Amino acid sequence: MAAGAAVSPATSAADLFAEHRPLLFSVAYEILGSVADAEDVLQESYLRWRDVDLGSVENPRAYLARIVTRQALNALRTASRRREEYVGPWLPEPLAAPSGDGPAEHVLTGEAVTTAMLLVLESLTPTERAVFVLREVFDFGYPEIAAAVGKSEATVRQTAHRARGHVRARRPREVVDPVAAQGVAERFVLAAATGDVQALMDVLAPDVVYLGDGGGVVSAARRPVQGADRVARFVAGLFRKSATMGELGLRFAVYNGMPAMVVTFDGVVDQVTCIEVGGAEVTGVYSVRNPDKLHRVIG
Repeated sequence: MAAGAAVSPATSAADLFAEHRPLLFSVAYEILGSVADAEDVLQESYLRWRDVDLGSVENPRAYLARIVTRQALNALRTASRRREEYVGPWLPEPLAAPSGDGPAEHVLTGEAVTTAMLLVLESLTPTERAVFVLREVFDFGYPEIAAAVGKSEATVRQTAHRARGHVRARRPREVVDPVAAQGVAERFVLAAATGDVQALMDVLAPDVVYLGDGGGVVSAARRPVQGADRVARFVAGLFRKSATMGELGLRFAVYNGMPAMVVTFDGVVDQVTCIEVGGAEVTGVYSVRNPDKLHRVIG
């Protein structure tokens, strides 16, 4: 159905929601950085959509995005208060690449979904984040965004300009496509698994950063680890410690638009570590160990 097409009398609310669900999930995830919270937002949004008079809806895509954005903003304001008390670095919940063997789970690709970009979006106000996401990631028009966030079109334009400048100033360097980055990621993992600190330093960018998210539930670095030497020694030490944690399993996958390593011990998922590659070097290592964020990860 075209973006501005009127709703056919034969089309049900459920059909329309299912048609736009990948987009709606993606909007919610970009605003929230949480798969679980995005799913909750979609459930609440569907209940609201089900009560809408479809005969009055001229643009289902924009109308549904408006409902989801408002619910996501409510959820983000609540989540922001929780994140102020979060133990250690907060990282977005790992989002797997679409499986390709059925309807797409989401439409996010490229830089928008990377952990580094989602961390930049965390520094925006809730309204700035929603406006930036709708405009820069999903190319909604200013009138549609104004309706979604409950602001005037002039205010939305100013907010979009401010958010763009903020993101541009903090935007990570260009991230390599996960397919092209795979070789660098594999070199990093091999060096880490063998404890070869020099080989690790050879593949790490000088200003590489390591972030670990244990959420106060499991052990993880409470502060960022920065610099090739410190990250190399820290990561090598983690692999040495893993020898006492059970039978180690490693699986490569793609999460948040980056090559990722899924680590299991005795068949239980312990972490998803996304490896950000810029040029031919690892520029960021983002390890999610908080078990509340790993329920959907397959070992």
